[in-house]
Amino acid sequence: MTLHDIESAVAGLPTEELSKFRAWFVEFDAEAWDRQFDEDVRAGRLDHLADEALRDLRDGRTTEL
Repeated sequence: MTLHDIESAVAGLPTEELSKFRAWFVEFDAEAWDRQFDEDVRAGRLDHLADEALRDLRDGRTTEL
């Protein structure tokens, strides 16, 4: 199955089925994003961002919310 096949199938869905597909895809995409984020954290790919944020906090370059 190609992307074009998927696009065609989605474009042909009746309104109610398209609504169900949207809801499913939002959940699917959120779970995929969460898995990728967790993997990036475990691999240390975000450590530099955490270090930068802690430096900014320590050096007074932050604003309270």
